[in-house]
Amino acid sequence: MSNITNEGLILACSAIGAGIAMIAGVGPGIGQGIAAGHGAAAVGRNPGARGTIMSTMLLGQAVAETTGLYGLVIALILLFANPLLGKL
Repeated sequence: MSNITNEGLILACSAIGAGIAMIAGVGPGIGQGIAAGHGAAAVGRNPGARGTIMSTMLLGQAVAETTGLYGLVIALILLFANPLLGKL
């Protein structure tokens, strides 16, 4: 354990944190799949409302995707910018 430096510990914890942040992409993926399935079923039941259903579904998916993008941004910051190394 004496071979572990402060810099190495911060880099290891940043990599673990980046991996955990990427778990945030699972929720939007599941949510968007469910929304697309329900949207397709709604269009199948009422083809005349296709435009309204599709626009509402796509807006909802765009909002849901922001969660995954925030997780990606946090992971990239932890991996490449690594603001914690400047605190040593």
